[in-house]
Amino acid sequence: MSAVPAARHLHSLREYLAREVREETRHEYHDGEILAMAGGSLSHSQICVNLAREMSLRLKGKPCQGFDSNLRVRIDASNRVVYPDLSVVCGTVERDPRDASNGTITNPRVVIEVTSPSTERYDRTEKRDHYLKLPSLQAYVLVDQDRPRVEVFMRNSDSRWELDFATGLEATLKIAAIGVEIPLREIYDRVEFPPPKSPTGAVSEDATP
Repeated sequence: MSAVPAARHLHSLREYLAREVREETRHEYHDGEILAMAGGSLSHSQICVNLAREMSLRLKGKPCQGFDSNLRVRIDASNRVVYPDLSVVCGTVERDPRDASNGTITNPRVVIEVTSPSTERYDRTEKRDHYLKLPSLQAYVLVDQDRPRVEVFMRNSDSRWELDFATGLEATLKIAAIGVEIPLREIYDRVEFPPPKSPTGAVSEDATP
């Protein structure tokens, strides 16, 4: 999801957490700034539901559990608190001791974000770089909203990050860090893709809806 500035005044993390408990809408904390979360599209919502369902089925019986976008993740190295679309923790869930509401964790093994045209650049650059600072993180997954494509940033045995991707409904998302594989056909179940664009950016006239 995308975020837009709600105020220019810099706030402490404690102030943000106390405010977030009272707010009806969700906000992220970016090094002193409190940013209101923008709403998602129909496709974004459907993909998130599909991912949560398929992830839950595949984690059953494993020492890992998935969480939806209502759970916050604190990135201490960047002084940020964010709401991933989906996160997975293996073993003990480490709750942020600063958050009395128990709504923030600090040790996701996997984070998944569903991109949109407005957030794609941010999700692939700045936001990705912040997530990769999490010592617990082993995989950062980007799921495209407008076409069947996923990208996986994986931490290898040398603690270096490698990129893998899968494209097309017959492909499979593979997250080795948790031993999970999900066919893209399941991730994009009931999702309607926008018409393809021509090289000039215009919608192709012969595109089928």
